[in-house]
Amino acid sequence: MAAWGERLAGVRGVLLDISGVLYDSGEGGGVPIAGSVEAVARLKQSRLKVRFCTNESQKSRGHLVGLLRHLGYDISEGEVTAPAPAACLILRERGLRPHLLVHDGVRSEFAQVDTSNPNCVVIADAGEDFSYQNMNKAFQVLMELENPVLISLGRGRYYKETSGLMLDVGAYTKALEYACGIEAEVVGKPSPEFFKSALQQMGVEAHQAVMIGDDIVGDVGGAQRCGMRALQVRTGKFSPKCGA
Repeated sequence: MAAWGERLAGVRGVLLDISGVLYDSGEGGGVPIAGSVEAVARLKQSRLKVRFCTNESQKSRGHLVGLLRHLGYDISEGEVTAPAPAACLILRERGLRPHLLVHDGVRSEFAQVDTSNPNCVVIADAGEDFSYQNMNKAFQVLMELENPVLISLGRGRYYKETSGLMLDVGAYTKALEYACGIEAEVVGKPSPEFFKSALQQMGVEAHQAVMIGDDIVGDVGGAQRCGMRALQVRTGKFSPKCGA
């Protein structure tokens, strides 16, 4: 106990991943991970500030929060840092008009964004919409641009649903990077800017925060590179073979 006390000394805020930490998504909305509802409640009753930091890009932030509240979590939309709203801010600030390769469940987040005559591509976890036709269309848009811009909502390799492991957006982003000879801009974990935004919204410095996630690269590694402490849970996609 003393060792844990020393490791967490000075912590004022906790960033929680959602998928694989709070719940596993799937048919019927998914299932909460044992003990996670109670853990969130205890954290919120403590002196610590709590924020949820997710790469979820198949659901709008409102839909995700509604689902989690239905599962018993004390969570509000304003407590969630998610990549789609962050991407919309970047698009507006830079005058970018995206071709969207995204899941229908998150498309509403881009309702106020101009998508006419695209000058960039935004790719997210499109699920079944990752067809050859849709990937090739995104490729064609990028190749027609003088200065192609590819924005990826996260860079995860895979995640866990109740039915098993699922391929994530990172694999498809890599395919477009390779085909077009470009490097994507990542909005979401492990992007330092994404973590810094969550910390700013929580009102704590990096050295005062701990990130809790199931992804050794996106959650743990990304947080540590920003100066945070990080803990990997043994739920979600965690594997004792590789730690991820």
